[in-house]
Amino acid sequence: MFSFFKKFKKPADAPLDTQEDEAVQAAEDEEASALSDEIDEPGLEREPAIDAAIPQEPESEPAPVPDAPKPYWQGRTASQWTRVPETDEASEEVLPPPEPDPVAKKSWLSRLRNGLSKTSSNLTGIFVSAKIDEDLYEELETALLMSDAGVDATEFLLESLREKVRAERLTEASQVKDALRELLVDLLRPLEKTLMLGRAQPLVMMIAGVNGVGKTTSIGKLAKHLQRFNQSVLLAAGDTFRAAAREQLTVWGERNNVTVIAQESGDAAAVIFDAVGAARARKIDVMMADTAGRLPTQLHLMEELRKVRRVIAKAMPDAPHEVLLVIDGNTGQNALAQVKAFDDALGLTGLIITKLDGTAKGGIIAAIARQRPIPVYFIGVGEKVEDLQPFSAEEFADALLG
Repeated sequence: MFSFFKKFKKPADAPLDTQEDEAVQAAEDEEASALSDEIDEPGLEREPAIDAAIPQEPESEPAPVPDAPKPYWQGRTASQWTRVPETDEASEEVLPPPEPDPVAKKSWLSRLRNGLSKTSSNLTGIFVSAKIDEDLYEELETALLMSDAGVDATEFLLESLREKVRAERLTEASQVKDALRELLVDLLRPLEKTLMLGRAQPLVMMIAGVNGVGKTTSIGKLAKHLQRFNQSVLLAAGDTFRAAAREQLTVWGERNNVTVIAQESGDAAAVIFDAVGAARARKIDVMMADTAGRLPTQLHLMEELRKVRRVIAKAMPDAPHEVLLVIDGNTGQNALAQVKAFDDALGLTGLIITKLDGTAKGGIIAAIARQRPIPVYFIGVGEKVEDLQPFSAEEFADALLG
């Protein structure tokens, strides 16, 4: 139609090469003017332009750029220690972590049972061919006290057990043992809190404890666990008063290929301050600070730990994010006293209980649950790296009364 005759006009200032070009241009202009006059006559309507009649495809918007996938550990917890899961390249979605290795899980439960065997034998032996009478409760009370469960936890468990036996009309010793196991799980479950990663970068962890509890060794084991969870780790040798502690932490750093910030001499707070700055500059995921062993009765030394905490807060306002206390499971009620003292001084967020292997005082966790219910993040039953595992109330109760 008429729009087919639309021609491209050269700009007015464009030069014409020849007179022939000028003649052609004039003819085209005359033809276009005649058509325009014809269309403008009354009774005739201009036909819409052909390019307007053809539906136009909408302009395609640029494809959205997909968000970068979140780290697979984001939102996961320390109870899900596992190898890095494989990624489905087609969907670009991170697959869920694989199920725990049943062989490794069975091996851990076996080591836990063996470690708590002394405590377990004192408790489970009571229910062999026993009658449900007052003698049974008295023997059970003695066994719980001997395991360092403490008076408060022992009375709580026995009173709850009596009520449960009456309410459910239990008549067999094995039923009473199962009832005690359920009560123990309920008592310990509030301590079953997992360590959440990814809340800050770096996640600053301050590790405290008296000398000899396995504090530095626990830091080395925990660093290895964190690496398996795809976390970069930096260690600060803040125990500047004991040369062996610095050397021991350095060995763990070399073994795990982890950088250790240390000084041969100097203030512990200054060393940890530098370590926080280094972790932030290097975008490290987790920074763990070892501190000097302190007896809770030495108030001037405990004040130095408070100073370390204040200095960490100056280096990073919301740090430390975790304040962990390492205690020796063999020390019984003394461990409970340490928990109370360090919690009052530092505000503990979690516990690591070591050396539960071969102890007859495994009931100390029940005492902690009643007196100062601070989460137990990890328990240790040996010297190997895999002997430090997240605490589970059911697994612990099974090891004691299974």
